[in-house]
Amino acid sequence: MIWLVSVIVVLMLGAALAVLLLRNPVGAVAAASVVSLALSVLFVLLRAPDVAMTEAAVGGGLGSLILALSLRRLGLWRVEGDRAEQERDDA
Repeated sequence: MIWLVSVIVVLMLGAALAVLLLRNPVGAVAAASVVSLALSVLFVLLRAPDVAMTEAAVGGGLGSLILALSLRRLGLWRVEGDRAEQERDDA
């Protein structure tokens, strides 16, 4: 069980670093949701299913939705393929 917890913690740390280092805001939102979902799995392993369900619903679900909607509202919801299509349409 210790090795599984260690893998989850390393996954969380990697995703948290990805949130800080990614230039793509959509990727950063996805990495933030990975952190929340990995934390909910960690809570399940620690035998706190009520906290795990709350973390998955609020952190992984609602938090990611709010971040994604705010990116769309600010006009930052662009994926690399969308940017190339927009430049081609503008030309």
